[in-house]
Amino acid sequence: MNSADSLKGITIHQEVNFSVSPQRLYEALLSSKQFSDCTKKSFPNFTAKSANIDSMVGGTFSVFDGHIIGRILELVPNQRIVEAWRVVDWPEGVYSIARFDLKTQGSGTKLIFDHVGFPQGLKEHLAIGWTQHYWEALTKYFQ
Repeated sequence: MNSADSLKGITIHQEVNFSVSPQRLYEALLSSKQFSDCTKKSFPNFTAKSANIDSMVGGTFSVFDGHIIGRILELVPNQRIVEAWRVVDWPEGVYSIARFDLKTQGSGTKLIFDHVGFPQGLKEHLAIGWTQHYWEALTKYFQ
């Protein structure tokens, strides 16, 4: 897995290669069942139904047993997902923007991920969380 993090500002920029098609990755990120299965496989302490994702523009989502919540702002099938994303213990009404761009790379997918607008002081914690709870978990799930 190749992951690079932006060093300036409060932006997380990560690029990760997956050995599956953009369609398969897109579907896993938007499917309550697949995301729950992925989470359960990597983190047995989460419930089998740890994700509830209404996979349409304007739809809401809750993942990791309700710890992360938000709304889907934009969908370009098999290419882009943009979410208003927050941790439930952030101050009321504070949302960040998480953008997932999927690019075909050989027989796999290059995910270009950008996360902006989160509360100050959380960059390192969130960057580690994206790597461990999303990218590493998805990589295991696809194996």
